[in-house]
Amino acid sequence: MRIPGMEEEGLVSVSREHLVFAYYVTGHGFGHATRVVEVVRHLVGAGHDVHVVTGAPEFVFTTEIQSPNLHIRKVLLDCGAVQADALTVDRLASLEKYHQTAVVPRASILATEVEWLNSIKADLVVSDVVPVACRAAADAGIRSVCVTNFSWDFIYSEYVMAAGYHHRSVVWQIAEDYSHCEFLLRLPGYCPMPAFRDVIDVPLVVRRLHKSRAEVRKELGISEDVKVLIFNFGGQPAGWILKQEWLPDGWLCLVCGASENQELPPNFVKLAKDVYTPDVIAASDCMLGKIGYGTVSEALAYKLPFVFVRRDYFNEEPFLRNMLENYQGGVEMIRRDLLTGHWKPYLERALTLKPSYDGQINGGEIVARILQDTAVGKKHASDKLSGVRRLRDAIVLGYQLQRVAGRDVGVPDWYSLSEKEIGLRAKTPTADTTESPFLSESCVEDFEVLEGDTQGLSDTVAFLKSLSGLAASGDPQSPEKRQLRERSAASALFNWEDEIYVARAPGRLDVMGGIADYSGSLVLQMPIREACHVAVQRNHPSRHKLWKHAQARHLNKGHDPIPVLQIVSFGSELSNRAPTFDMDILDLMEGEKPISYEKANKYFSQDPSQKWAAYVAGTILVLMTELGVRFTDSISILVSSAVPEGKGVSSSASVEVATMSAIAAAHGLNIEPRKLALLCQKVENHIVGAPCGVMDQMTSACGEANKLLAMVCQPAEVKELVTIPTHIRFWGLDSGIRHSVGGTDYGSVRVGTYMGRKIIKSQASTMVSESTTNLNNIVQADSFNSDEYEGHAIELLKSEASLEYLCNLKPHRYEGVYAKDLPESTTGEEFLKKYGNHNDKVTTVDPKRLYSVKAPTRHPIYENFRVEAFKSLLTAAKTDEQLSALGELMYQCHYSYSACGLGSDGTDRLVNLVQEMQHRKSSHDGTSSLFGAKITGGGSGGSVCVIGRNCIRSNEEILEIQQRYKAATGYLPILFEGSSPGAGKFGYLKIQRKPSASN
Repeated sequence: MRIPGMEEEGLVSVSREHLVFAYYVTGHGFGHATRVVEVVRHLVGAGHDVHVVTGAPEFVFTTEIQSPNLHIRKVLLDCGAVQADALTVDRLASLEKYHQTAVVPRASILATEVEWLNSIKADLVVSDVVPVACRAAADAGIRSVCVTNFSWDFIYSEYVMAAGYHHRSVVWQIAEDYSHCEFLLRLPGYCPMPAFRDVIDVPLVVRRLHKSRAEVRKELGISEDVKVLIFNFGGQPAGWILKQEWLPDGWLCLVCGASENQELPPNFVKLAKDVYTPDVIAASDCMLGKIGYGTVSEALAYKLPFVFVRRDYFNEEPFLRNMLENYQGGVEMIRRDLLTGHWKPYLERALTLKPSYDGQINGGEIVARILQDTAVGKKHASDKLSGVRRLRDAIVLGYQLQRVAGRDVGVPDWYSLSEKEIGLRAKTPTADTTESPFLSESCVEDFEVLEGDTQGLSDTVAFLKSLSGLAASGDPQSPEKRQLRERSAASALFNWEDEIYVARAPGRLDVMGGIADYSGSLVLQMPIREACHVAVQRNHPSRHKLWKHAQARHLNKGHDPIPVLQIVSFGSELSNRAPTFDMDILDLMEGEKPISYEKANKYFSQDPSQKWAAYVAGTILVLMTELGVRFTDSISILVSSAVPEGKGVSSSASVEVATMSAIAAAHGLNIEPRKLALLCQKVENHIVGAPCGVMDQMTSACGEANKLLAMVCQPAEVKELVTIPTHIRFWGLDSGIRHSVGGTDYGSVRVGTYMGRKIIKSQASTMVSESTTNLNNIVQADSFNSDEYEGHAIELLKSEASLEYLCNLKPHRYEGVYAKDLPESTTGEEFLKKYGNHNDKVTTVDPKRLYSVKAPTRHPIYENFRVEAFKSLLTAAKTDEQLSALGELMYQCHYSYSACGLGSDGTDRLVNLVQEMQHRKSSHDGTSSLFGAKITGGGSGGSVCVIGRNCIRSNEEILEIQQRYKAATGYLPILFEGSSPGAGKFGYLKIQRKPSASN
């Protein structure tokens, strides 16, 4: 019989010319090296010399190719992604290692490579996908071609945004290097790669088979009736302890990459390090591993069901995963079940798959032929749509990195799903909700509202319609055949005939106050129109509809039904997170008490693709810990948020507040909004681990439409709800730069602020001690009139020595007494040695880090004053002077953020555009419509808040700013306008499907 993939030798015709190829292989994993083997095999078979530049072991190449024409040069010119373990990439370490490997010695690398390429008389340089190889080829005057499904500028871009912004020049350099490549041979499952000028698409490059399934099984002594699982987590040994009971009866597991001293149970077999994996894959019934090009391509080529576990922080994965699932070849296993051995339901599900990939798998031959033609001088026709393709790739690149729903862009196959394909995400009130076929008007009638009121909110009506659509799609007669996994999971989440509780919580626009919240400032916050909806249902464990892997987990434990938490999150594919999460509620208990917040943080951090669940499940632990609530029923939760992530508008707070509100309603808990907000802050601070203040949760819980929540954050005292004057309007404009309160900049500024407070308190204590002997010294040091100090100086200093909130220190006291002695910056080690600690419960001081102190300390002291002035001005006479003064206070706030190190190029550009618009209009006819702008929330990207006159012209100017920003950056800012009620004002909905709807 003819074995698929065993093509005959010599399909690349022997060239009349003897050619020399220099083939560079990236240092990341074995997948690149193994596909290079298949291309090199054809080139060597055609009589050419191939010099492979690699850091991979020689056996990867020499096992398949024994020829004097193959030359291995062991040199590592890049490092790929540094892996903390088999499933986790260390983003910052990856950037730093690349910097040391390829940036610091760049000049030397280029000189060495140019000399070497000339010495071997290379006819063509091929790269998979080492950036500097393309530049070295250009310097040597040699043509170059890349062969890949992703490029390192795309992979590293997310790392820069999330972990190492100071390395951003690395991304530009890599893209510039790739631009010297003549064209890209693009493999299926590709990512956006706008750096390449031209593209030729080629089939899958997979290694051929040497032996048949029967031959391999015979050699391994495995009978045909045994189910074989290949355990394949790449070239890095996982080091996990594998147990016999993890496999179903009648199964055998073949383990790739096991360490020499790893002991395996009898139903696990250790494969040799140099085993020829394609043959083993073809002889297996299923594969369990992580997604990479090598595993996915060979699973598709040989139609092997693939049970995969997500890898953290590797942008290649979503594209390969989409390709795998499109051809019905993949089943996702959550990491917790991988590590605890709950494999059975996933393996059984995999055996029901019918992998359907029908594309060509002779990419190695085709790539080799193109490389040979190029080396002899053939000019491949330029892609006529090259400009379109590069623009499209650039758009999708930005789309992917920002993780924002709603971009209706034309993208190639396997690119991220657009909003239209998602369909289920609740639209904002301004969105057209008639596009999705299952959101018809009649669907809303499927549910009866037993308690509560939609309050005319169109996004809430849209959410209820989406629930109706889900209930209908759960029907086996539903016409929807191919559903998104999140929709499929959601349709089976609830018992549709039972009561469901729905809560709604908006995001917020930080008008004034921002990061001064944790220093006790007055803040002014506006709840925005975009909101998160959460639906909750509780059921007795015996009636709860369990997912199959949860069923298997309980069967293995052999106990009666116990309470389970199951969560589905809409929009998961847009942010590469797992769409579902489940756990036994008892996992949140330790004996009779709830587990600690520290243990919960570690629990949810085990699998970053599911870390999002901490925002949701964390609310349950906080209710257990703080209020003594015990949950004896199972809980199903559906989360659908229209508040975009990473835009500085409190997406996380809206999820927390909506979730806790819905859970409280379902369990009859009456928690007033302020207390609920403080509880949600504990979720974010202690379980998620983000050091935010409380204003986000307070606004989401206590805000009202078209009013500014005026709150003193000591810790959370709502002073009043300030009605926005009818002649004033606020807008939010997103810069496109991702913001995170868990980021290093936000955290280090907070640490610097608390350092400054500790230094001020220390100085005040010292002066109190000195005052007992010489009051005159204090008066002199203070440089104030002695009359002011008589009888009050010591008491004032004593209050400052016990200062709880920096914002209680007046600006004149700061400038007159303390500013001159505050350091601009200090190292953590110096501070800890002198002051002991900074007394902040949610951050820690890194001894090796240099912290800015003076600017972060000054900011909240002056910000509190600015916010108080802003609030007073809002009720002043309606004049241009009023608007100008309000705008000026916002500008001052913005530049104070920058002084702290929390600015960004994008937000600065938007503020500058507002200023240009303001001054241009003012000089033109003496009036302005826009008056000020500032960065919001935690800074370092995100959105800006703009203040202007409530008129048509101001809207036109906002639109012009959007267009000018897009012209300069390629990114069209998301516009936030309008307001909506907070969770407390909304309350909750208690709904139940009408009997007629289920018949």
